[in-house]
Amino acid sequence: MPKGKLIIITAPSGAGKTTLVNALLKDDDNLRVSVSHTTRPGRLREENGINYHFIDEKEFMSMLSAGEFLENAEVYGHHYGTSQRSVNKQLDEGYDVILEIDWHGAAQVRNVKPEACFIFILPPSIQALTERLTERAQDNRTTIESRMQQARSVLEHVAEADYIVVNDKFKTALSDIQAIIHSKRLTVANQEKILAPLLDSLTKD
Repeated sequence: MPKGKLIIITAPSGAGKTTLVNALLKDDDNLRVSVSHTTRPGRLREENGINYHFIDEKEFMSMLSAGEFLENAEVYGHHYGTSQRSVNKQLDEGYDVILEIDWHGAAQVRNVKPEACFIFILPPSIQALTERLTERAQDNRTTIESRMQQARSVLEHVAEADYIVVNDKFKTALSDIQAIIHSKRLTVANQEKILAPLLDSLTKD
């Protein structure tokens, strides 16, 4: 069994990244999403171990010092980190693993795993992004303004990704990401292992 593919999905807050990832997982049994560790408080309807592993700062710093994170970042005053052990275990089991992380984390992962596929999700416009942040009613006005300022900074790093998907029409954006993932599964390096018996039989006299 070939190792799974590592897929990084990044977007400014409010671009619809999490909704797209949830839809990807629903439609593909070979996909897994890495559950990050974070020091931020859980939001309404978020579950520990499902959406995030919620831990305090002391535990986070202990894990960081022990080198347990594949990547880590501080976002809006809270720490986030991806467990290296968990990701590698799922990849070794043949699952394709999605890292739903920011561009800082993406850069760290690519330094360690340059083969990772990096997809950047864009909103159709700044106005649409503002409306989405407001409509989801998770943050106050000050926080929304801070997220908008951060979004402009995040968007400066689009060129670091391998693929860009604009989340204007949800079904189209979802289909685009599915096509990217599918193409990664059809590479010669991946198919040679899966189709070894067939290739062997076709090349025998």
